[in-house]
Amino acid sequence: MGKNIAVLASGSGTNAENIIRYFREKGSARVALVLTNRQKAFVLERAKGLGVPCASLSKEEWESGEAVLAMLRRYDIDFVVLAGFLARVPDNVLHAYPDKMINIHPSLLPKFGGKGMYGDRVHEAVIAAGERESGITIHYTNERYDEGAVICQLKCPVLPDDTPDSLAQRIHQLEYEHYPRVIEQLLR
Repeated sequence: MGKNIAVLASGSGTNAENIIRYFREKGSARVALVLTNRQKAFVLERAKGLGVPCASLSKEEWESGEAVLAMLRRYDIDFVVLAGFLARVPDNVLHAYPDKMINIHPSLLPKFGGKGMYGDRVHEAVIAAGERESGITIHYTNERYDEGAVICQLKCPVLPDDTPDSLAQRIHQLEYEHYPRVIEQLLR
């Protein structure tokens, strides 16, 4: 079986589930671990339901990074994927995975990125700014929110009658279709 992937997520885990299912079907790699910074994140239920080891770590454990690194090492993780992960990744974890940790953001960075810009906040800002297109950015993770080197961007239109929810639906479709494939390409 190829490389071992860890998925870091903070919320419901739809992207995490999509990535798990994609690699199960392909067999080119596997999601060996799901980690979250929120005890009640639904991603834990998704991971358990799919038989993937998962854990929630405390704020202190995330901030020091030592427990995170220990978990990543225990599961022999080769590549780390952030999928709706809303905490800063500690420097010691970043440095342990140079060019082997990526994130997905629901806008065309550098627009509408940075600390506090996630989910509906991004879609609301895109619509309020009168943008005609939005999309996703897949990028390497570094010490600053949403500032890592861009791997790829995929676009969709912002329609005149869009709401944050309707725009989010098109953004999610881009994420589900492209994020697993980009991960697979990077693992080759």
